[in-house]
Amino acid sequence: MNLVIVESPTKARTIQRFLPAGFVVKSSYGHVRDLPRGKLGVDVEHDFEPKYVIPMLARKRIGELKKAVPKSKKIILATDEDREGEAIAWHLTQAFELDPKQTDRIVFHEITKKAIEAALKNPRKIDMDLVDAQQARRILDRLVGYELSPFLWRKVAKGLSAGRVQSVAVRLIVEREREIKNFKSEEYWSIVATLLKIKNDENSFEAVLIKEGDKQIDKLAIKNEVEAKKILANLENSKWQVAAVDSKEIQKYPAPPFVTSTLQQEAVKKLGFSAKQTMQIAQQLYEGIDLGPEGSVGLITYMRTDSLNLAKDAIEDIRNYIGKIFGKNYLPPSPKFYKTKSKGAQEAHEAIRPSSISLAPEDLKKFLTPQQYKLYNLIWKRTLACQMMPAILNTTAIDIEAKSPATEAIYTFRATGSQIKFDGFLKVYDGKIKEIILPELKEKELLDLKKITPLQHFTQPPARFNEASLIKALEAEGIGRPSTYAPTISTIQERNYVQKDDNRKLAPTEIGFTVNDLLVEHFPQIVDLKFTARMEENLDKIAEGQEKWVPIIREFYEPFKENLTKKYDEVEKKKTIAEPTDRTCPKCGKPLVIRTSRFGRFYACSDFPKCRFTENIAQNIGVSCPKCFEGEIIAKKTKRGKMFYACNRWPKCDFALWQKPTGAKCPQCGSLLAEAAGEKVKCSNKECDYKEKKSPNFLINN
Repeated sequence: MNLVIVESPTKARTIQRFLPAGFVVKSSYGHVRDLPRGKLGVDVEHDFEPKYVIPMLARKRIGELKKAVPKSKKIILATDEDREGEAIAWHLTQAFELDPKQTDRIVFHEITKKAIEAALKNPRKIDMDLVDAQQARRILDRLVGYELSPFLWRKVAKGLSAGRVQSVAVRLIVEREREIKNFKSEEYWSIVATLLKIKNDENSFEAVLIKEGDKQIDKLAIKNEVEAKKILANLENSKWQVAAVDSKEIQKYPAPPFVTSTLQQEAVKKLGFSAKQTMQIAQQLYEGIDLGPEGSVGLITYMRTDSLNLAKDAIEDIRNYIGKIFGKNYLPPSPKFYKTKSKGAQEAHEAIRPSSISLAPEDLKKFLTPQQYKLYNLIWKRTLACQMMPAILNTTAIDIEAKSPATEAIYTFRATGSQIKFDGFLKVYDGKIKEIILPELKEKELLDLKKITPLQHFTQPPARFNEASLIKALEAEGIGRPSTYAPTISTIQERNYVQKDDNRKLAPTEIGFTVNDLLVEHFPQIVDLKFTARMEENLDKIAEGQEKWVPIIREFYEPFKENLTKKYDEVEKKKTIAEPTDRTCPKCGKPLVIRTSRFGRFYACSDFPKCRFTENIAQNIGVSCPKCFEGEIIAKKTKRGKMFYACNRWPKCDFALWQKPTGAKCPQCGSLLAEAAGEKVKCSNKECDYKEKKSPNFLINN
């Protein structure tokens, strides 16, 4: 018997189908050894030697696999192709007392018969450089987490934790929040003319004021209503005439195939998935989906990658599919190749693509969950589009002049339009191109003015990060790698440093501000963006065999430990300010105060620790319960910190919603309307499909 070991039972079932008789595939169910829980597990005195243990949950499985090892003629390790997978393969050899130099290791980008057969013909040995890079990351994170977290417990609050990459992510979110709070809005005005061809009451178009004489009018040039009305007065009784028409043809090219970060970003924007949810679903698609008579089939290539490469055979299949289904007009003369701009990208890997482009999403829909279908459809369309012809757009810019009879100043307005001449890749992938079709106009042609409108605006603060924009920022700074984005964002929410607002944007909590400020002041290296990016580069060098891991860990740890020891004496405990309330403790009658913990604000007895009464603060949103008609809807949090909205008479009334109710009723079924993504509201009744855009008043008031 030849024993093949993978991490997941689903992956095992899929691979087993492609192997000949005599091969048995078993799963390790993930990691088989790790650093111990509850203690450091790193010998800092002896070259940071890790003290690995077999976790309790893995012991039974390891025992079962150990029995199969002596009966096997050959052991083949087929864990994932990244550093994590390489480390799991090495840990398996240690758990089974195998020689890593004598044990076969196979890797593949996709779980298909062709890929598995090719891998079996080309086995290699475990790459210890990749293992060392993974060990270095794990040990670094353990040193920071286990040595800095107790400091936070003593100086801020119990239960807090710090992490090397998560602390940088929190810093980005905190600094953005302060930018928003410190932002001073400026008033400015624009002037829009609605124009028509002479003797034509239809097909009006809009043009925006861009110039007064030779002076360009930029965005903030018209500062108030007085200045705007002065321009309107000057334009009274003006003649409107076309000054110039500039038409040209431009090409819009498709985006490259997905890598981990761009898949997570697009899934957030287009599908409303979290980064964690995206990776969970992608893992399912990669490891295999049961397609009925065909059995389990891996539908996509490996989903943790930062390479934009596509396999030669895959490109050939994609091009054949485009030519057959869409025709030669949509097929470029030669394949399109993309080069990544990501720092430290592994170019030997491959982008995320369907394992076979012929497996169309609609044909697989009955075998997939709704979430699996949506993500597979997104990957399939993006892959197809990246090898299609660019879209061709006709763009037009029309300058219109109006000469003031009062001042003889010439005001120039500009109208811009675009029209799709050839859809190209837009045939399959939404490029968010809005067509604005202008009437055909000639130079010196006179126009009728339908109306002229002064519009008041205010400059807007930068937006809060959502998961997509935070991943983009981390990637741009060179912080983290494909496998770290989703767990980082998940961790900072689970630890209540950050929470999502009603629009699914990331906002720091009070404890998030406190911990970030303490780290920035006393441990600047931990939260320094450039330092963290350099550490990622060092980990890449270890993976490439250019550096050894122990000196890199020592270079970081020794000054970190020295500073930590010093700060225990220097830094005073952050005192939580107790806000007074007009309530009394129901347990002892002493005054209640409001305190803050890692879980947020709560009521507590002022006589603590003698009286330990506490109570969560319920946030009333001013909406009556539509079920019992007696209670009020309040904002509450789950144990994991996720916000939901429920009746304050629970458990007598069990009404609850995940989305924030607006208080308005659905015009179709009468249920409450609730906030939805993208400045929309929708019916809270799952059986009703009513949806509408938020009114301007709603946006202003909220």
